[in-house]
Formats: sequence, C-alpha cells, structure tokens
Amino acid sequence: MRKGKQNGMDFQEAVNMYRADPTAGTLRRAASLLREEMTTAEKLRLLQGRAMGVTAKNFLTKGRYYNGEAYPAGGCKRLGVPPVLFTDGPRGIVMRHGTCFPVPMLRGASFDDELEYRIGLAMADEAVAGGANLFAGICINLLRQPMWGRAQETYGEDPYLLGRMGAALTRAMQESGVIACPKHYALNSIEDLRFSVNAVCDDAALYDVYLPHFKKCIDAGAMSIMGAYNRVNGTYCCENERLLTDILRGEWGFEGFTLSDFVFGIYDGPRSLAAGMDVEMPYLFRYALLGAALRKGKITMAQVDRAAERVLRALIATLPRQKEAPQNVILSPAHIALAREAAVRGTVLLQNRDGVLPLPENAKIAVVGRYADTKNVGDHGSSQVYSPYTVTPYEGLQKRLGKENAVCYNGCRVKKAVAAAKDCDYIVACVGSDWLQEGEFLVNMGDIKKKPRGSGGDRADLRLPPEDVALIRALAKTGKKLIVNVMGGSAFVIREWSGLADAILMSFYSGMEGGNALADILSGDENPGGRLPFTIAEKEADYPSFLHVGSENKDIRYGYYHGYTLFDKTKKPVQFPFGFGLSYTAFSLSDPKTEKTGSGVTVAVTVRNTGDRPGDAVVQVYASSRGAKYDRPVRLLKGFCRVRLAAGETKTVAVPVDAEDLRFWSEEQKSFVRDPVYAFSVTENGRDLLPAGSIAFGDNGHEGKGP
Repeated sequence: MRKGKQNGMDFQEAVNMYRADPTAGTLRRAASLLREEMTTAEKLRLLQGRAMGVTAKNFLTKGRYYNGEAYPAGGCKRLGVPPVLFTDGPRGIVMRHGTCFPVPMLRGASFDDELEYRIGLAMADEAVAGGANLFAGICINLLRQPMWGRAQETYGEDPYLLGRMGAALTRAMQESGVIACPKHYALNSIEDLRFSVNAVCDDAALYDVYLPHFKKCIDAGAMSIMGAYNRVNGTYCCENERLLTDILRGEWGFEGFTLSDFVFGIYDGPRSLAAGMDVEMPYLFRYALLGAALRKGKITMAQVDRAAERVLRALIATLPRQKEAPQNVILSPAHIALAREAAVRGTVLLQNRDGVLPLPENAKIAVVGRYADTKNVGDHGSSQVYSPYTVTPYEGLQKRLGKENAVCYNGCRVKKAVAAAKDCDYIVACVGSDWLQEGEFLVNMGDIKKKPRGSGGDRADLRLPPEDVALIRALAKTGKKLIVNVMGGSAFVIREWSGLADAILMSFYSGMEGGNALADILSGDENPGGRLPFTIAEKEADYPSFLHVGSENKDIRYGYYHGYTLFDKTKKPVQFPFGFGLSYTAFSLSDPKTEKTGSGVTVAVTVRNTGDRPGDAVVQVYASSRGAKYDRPVRLLKGFCRVRLAAGETKTVAVPVDAEDLRFWSEEQKSFVRDPVYAFSVTENGRDLLPAGSIAFGDNGHEGKGP
C-alpha cells in the first residue's frame, strides 16, 4: 500500500476541486486524480458490495433478512472515500422503522409529480437519518401486463407518466445529497421467471416504449442505475454492452455508475465489467474474482479504472449536498401527514351510482372482507417498510364515523358478513390482493397451474379471488348500499361483478395511513382525484401475452403496443380507460389552444368546476401523428397537470409539451425523427377527448442519433 499521496488528492480535496468549478469536465478530472491515488486493491474494492456482515447481524439481532441497515459497497478509508450505503424503498425507506407511503402505483394514479417530489424529499431525509447515501427505490419498469407481481412498485403503463414521476423522485434525492438509483434497467416486468426470461424487442419499441423513462431520470441527474436480472435480446442486462455502454453512456451521456441487481444479477464478472457493469451488489461474489481475472489478463486495468472513476464521480458530485437529518425526522408528523395526503390523492373512484358517495353524516356502515381490519400495505419482499403501525379501513372509518356507527367482520364468510351488515345502511367490502397473491418472487418454484394462492410472485389471473366475488354477490342481495374498495398493485378485470356495486374505489396499497385516507374520502372530507395509471380491460385475454413458470420457451416479444396504445390500435372496448377517474364534483374543459414554443408546444385549456364542492381536475394532453411515413400509436400522453378548483371556479391551465417527447425512433435512419404534423387533444377523465389544434414540425426531419 502507498504510504503517501502521489498528487495531493484525497476525497475532500476532490470535492473541493469540483465545488470550485462544478462542470462535467472538472468532475471527471477530480475523479481521475483521486483514482490515481488508489492501489489496485483499493480500486477493486470500490466495485464490490460488502453487505454480508450487515445482513448476518440484522438477521441475528432483529430477525430482518433484508436491508435492516444500509448495505455498504466500496469506500477507501485511507483517502477518506466514503462507501456507497444502499437503501431500498419504492414505498418508503426499508431500513429500521420508517414511514410507509402508498405504493408507487397509487402515487402514479395521483398524476402529481410535485407531490412525488415532496415524497422524495421526505424519503431522502429518512434515508440520511438511517445512514444511507444511495436510494434504490425509483422503480420505473413499464407495466406491460397486469399479471406482473411487482407492478405495485412502478407508476403505471405509460412511459411519459413513468418518466415524469421517476424524474421527480430522482431530483429530490440528488438535491438532498442521496445518490438516486432508477431500476431495473431494462425491460423487467415478469417476476417468477426474472432470472431466465428473455425479452425480445426491436429498436423502435426499445427507444419509444421501454427506455424513455430511464432517460428522463438520467436527465434529471441520477448518478447510478441498477441493472435487471432478465435478458434483453439474448444477453443478460448486467452483461449487456448495448444497454450499459452504447445507450446509457454513449447516447445518453450518463456520468454515474451502474450496479447489479442482487446476488444473481451477474453470471460472468469479467464479461459484466467489460460490458459496463461497475458494482456488484450486495456481496462479494463474481466480482471477488476480479483481481485474479486482472492478473490473468481477462480484464484490463483500464476497465477497472473506468468503473472506479464512475463510482468516485457519483460520490463527489452528490454527497457534499447532504445535510444531517436528525433521527426524529423518521416517522415525523409531517411525513405521516404526507403519507395520508398521498393516499387520498391517488385513490381512484371508478363508480358512484346515484351519488351514493360521500356518505351522509351519521351513516351506519359495516366494513367487511378479508382486508376490513387487516394490515395490507403491499409486498413483503425488498420493498417492505417496517412501519410501527398501519391504519386499517375499519380503524379509519370507526375513528371518523364513531364506534356506534361502524361495525366490522374481517373475513370472507358470506353468512358472517351479511349478519354484520344487518343493522347498517351501507356496506364497505374490502377485497383484492395482498403480499401472498402478488409481489416479489421468493417462494414459488412450481408450475403456475399448480400454484396455490398464497405463494406470491406473478398473479395467477386478473380477476378477484372467487371468495371475494362470492362475497360481493351475496352482499348485493341485501338491499344495502354496497361500496367495494379494491386493494392491490395493478388492474383487475371486474366486469363480472361491477354492476352489483353502487360505488367502486381503487385504493391500491395505500400505506400506513391508508385507513384514515379511505375514511377521508368516504366521509367527503376529501374529494377523490386519482386517475387510473393503467387500463382496465373487459377481458383478461385482451392484454398482451405473459409467461409463467412452466413455460418451455423463455423468449417473449415485448412489442410496440400495450396498455391504451394497444386498445386504441385494435379498437377493443375497455371497461375503464387509462387516465379515468371520477370526482364528487364535475369539470368541464373549453377553449383549448395549442401554440408552438421555443422548447416545443404549449396546450392551454380552460377548466371549470361545475359542481358544488372543491376538487382536483387532472388535465391530460395527448398527441397524435399526422402524415407519418410509419405506423404510429393513435395517441400518446405527452403532458398532464393536476389543478385544484373551488366550486364554480374557472382556471386556464397551460401544459407544456417538450419537443423531445414528440420524437420517434426510425429503424430506417437509425435515429430519431419528428413527424410532419401533430394533433393535440385534452381530456380530464381519460374519455371525451377534446381537439386542441395541430402543429406542423416538418417532414420526418432527422433529429440526430441517440435519444
């Protein structure tokens, strides 16, 4: 080991150098000089996760098998280089006992990236207070098919929505001095076969559908990115030079470092390093042999130096922004209130016949079903948050309406549920899924046809469990007003029973304050304003294909169309469209106008609250190509804005559309192009699109290679 510094550079001096001139060039120079001070062993250490001791300690002392404390990687004590300190957390910091926010799918339903930014600031504070400096909870995999078991961890089926929400969370982390880590790069949306599935995808689908949201997070400042387990076009993601080097670095200009998904992300250490995978997490495994590979000439010192500098760049650029966070920021009143606010803003009202909701004062209700008084906040895998309490639907409603006005039966036995509702006017049936029916793949290794409900992973089907449907049918016969509260991570096909319910809400997995949020909405204290971040089809078969355990062929084509773009193209009817949601009030859109601006287009529309109570409108802007040489989607979401209006209030909302978001990949030109004309339309409910004018851009003009 060197006894002294060769060029006077340690970590703090590298930070000072970058602070004096915060440019990309200076960042690279500072990281390079710091790397030159390091021995080969120190550089290799930067590339290796070292969480075994933390994992063992947490398991023995706390019974926690995953991320009870920050997982370390790298670091160099001699030069003051801090280790990367990893925390997971799509719905909150998983370390210790943090604030459990609603799952990202509910937050996607809020169509509110400003809210997501505030949630990101809260999560960043809790990450810092818990001892972490890297946050790997920015899950932006596209919901291609609702059977995906980890759908709850992402924001929906639309790349633009994913990009906006993921970028907001990224900015909050990076501005707080926490390295933002979007995941899982890329085309990861099948859980049970995540180690073996091969997503086959052409370049048009890759660039237009499955990668734009990752680029938005890189553009927002993310300084790390996690590779996925699956293969893309035959090559594992953590060994995929096209993804890790050609696109990520060559086309997007990514300056940070890549890290592998855990344990089984890397199969061949030298091949991964050469492809552009920098850090293996969370343990010494394949990268433990990099020293031997270097001596044998299987990797080069230049490859080691390159990866080491990327890690150093992320640390130098990000960590100095970090401020101390006191321990009492974890589960602070402000964070708990924010979790409740988010749950309210993302809950979607799907049906409300004859204005049955909100409930009248002093309404007598029965809260029944398997989740009436059961903690149900989502997956028990890597996204699990260990909050000290969770407010169930019954607890929230009892607190709001009074013990004398709320009774409960926590189960699915029809006779007991009907008996509980005997003296009530309203029934709230809490149905759907839980961690045993969908989530991270940890248990099930059998044939999906033999898979019992209760083994997790990908969903067996898209309908509610039979016992839930039987319960709804029986309750509908009581003559009481029936409100069905659907809990789960993604879309359910509900046509078979939806006509029996007076009201239907989608509350997803709504976090530790979910029961209070539900009471806020049902009582009318709050007005539901969520909009579906996915499409609810009429039939399961209308969604794209999916692979389950037991499939002989592990290849699956990830095509250009899915979600609303598929339904638009095939003209198949849907029960509830993407972007749909009801309110206790009503909104009208009028006088839409579209004009070209320096950075793209602005679509303005007048929004009026025509009802008698305040509420949130969600203005959605869609673009449609005109005169394109190639096949295009019927429409694509390209802007949105959530706006609150008092009863009778009118506001003009201007929604910007960035010119970059109007580009398509041309297989012929191997570059991006814009079509000659784009027609814009606006809607507030996913239906009733109002034409907003057209803008001419050119004639399939060449826009330069790469995103």
